Amino acid sequence: MGTINAAFSITAQALDADQSALNVVANNVASANTPGYTTETPDWQQNQPIDIDGVLLGQGAQETGATSQRDRVLEERLDQQQQQASASGVRLTALNTMEALFTPDSGSSSSSAGDIGSDITNFFDSFGSLEANPTDNALRQNVLSTAQTLAGDISNAAASLNSQRSALDQEAAGVASQVNSLTSSLAQLNTEIQSESPNSDAGTLEDQRQQDLSQLSQLIGINQVTTENNGLSITTASGQLLVSEGQSFQLTTGVVNGVTDFFVNGTDITSQLEQGGGELGGYLTARDTDIPSVLNSLDQLAYGISTEVNALNNTGTDLDGATGTAAAPLYIFNQPTAVAGSAQAMSVVMTDPNQIAAAGAGDATGDNSNAVAMANLANQTIVGGQTPTDFFSNFVTQLGSTVSQVQTENTAQNASVTQLQTQNDALSSVNLNDQASDMTVLERSYQAAAQVFSMLDTIMASALNLGEQTTVS
Repeated sequence: MGTINAAFSITAQALDADQSALNVVANNVASANTPGYTTETPDWQQNQPIDIDGVLLGQGAQETGATSQRDRVLEERLDQQQQQASASGVRLTALNTMEALFTPDSGSSSSSAGDIGSDITNFFDSFGSLEANPTDNALRQNVLSTAQTLAGDISNAAASLNSQRSALDQEAAGVASQVNSLTSSLAQLNTEIQSESPNSDAGTLEDQRQQDLSQLSQLIGINQVTTENNGLSITTASGQLLVSEGQSFQLTTGVVNGVTDFFVNGTDITSQLEQGGGELGGYLTARDTDIPSVLNSLDQLAYGISTEVNALNNTGTDLDGATGTAAAPLYIFNQPTAVAGSAQAMSVVMTDPNQIAAAGAGDATGDNSNAVAMANLANQTIVGGQTPTDFFSNFVTQLGSTVSQVQTENTAQNASVTQLQTQNDALSSVNLNDQASDMTVLERSYQAAAQVFSMLDTIMASALNLGEQTTVS
């Protein structure tokens, strides 16, 4: 009778274990569409066997819980690759916006640079036309008109770049609050995980933590360090502590030299964040490297053309026979005092076409020697050791090369993210076919245990009847 009771106990445990495992499968199916959910598998453990006269008698098995199917190394690799893809994606968007400013034949407006290359050619060609008839008012007016188009397009381009930089600065500043929200959440999850599951998988809590880590990786470059009791510390890519188990450290902002800088514990880490990856790294690279580089090229172009044209016109003789002086210079463009800022400030200050000094110094007003000299500036290395047209062409080519390079990087990084995500999904996401198969196996197991229970019940009834006509059913 004792043996039958033991069999009843083992069978009852089997029914409980199968039911518990079925609950795990049912939860997987119900959570299949939950973002970040990691599929779980039942954990089985053999009960301690009984030793009777040297013979070990099994006592069945029990289901002891569920373990999430995750690979932390794979998840971390995915996070790291996502950091780079997010950075290059944000940077690429900014670069495409910059490149669009210099698209030929896009037209001149407050938001476009027009075709600066053509503007340069047309401006210097207008002096070539003036050579033929230096006293013609229409030709003189054409010089001022082409100068205004050139100055307007360069100034508009610089203004658009500065506006874009301000927008990127605002986007970057907004990332800080998102980072702080996630690091606070991660610190709280660390506390809960270390309290509830210091030595084992924490299930949905770890799913939530991984979700936060994935979102954080898209925003900022991070490193992860596993600590005792299933905890986690997080630093920036350059090593500044953001989360230490249950404590988080805020990313703060402050305006430095007109732009937003970022601090952790009072230390300015803006330059490190630029190199770290994530959306913030992309914003900062575009804001602090790409746009300043483009603006510097425009400034050199504006400075070189303005100063050289002004210098020649100021030394020639205008239609009224006047030559420029220090007190009353004959400047076509506003005279820049420094390279920086020349592009956005570029404008035509001359309003009277008679002041165009087509004649050489001391020559009659019908002379064209100074107009010839100003036309020849188009072929002289007056901008960064290059002609104005070559300088602008090389600048646009370099910008296009940078866009192409970042595009290639982003494509490769996104492909890597997709590959790693596929690997991770194959391991961790819920496969409904697999769950259906597992459910079938567990249901069969449950039915088998129930059948054994029925058989034991029959055997027990027979034993109790002892051959009597009045039976126990």
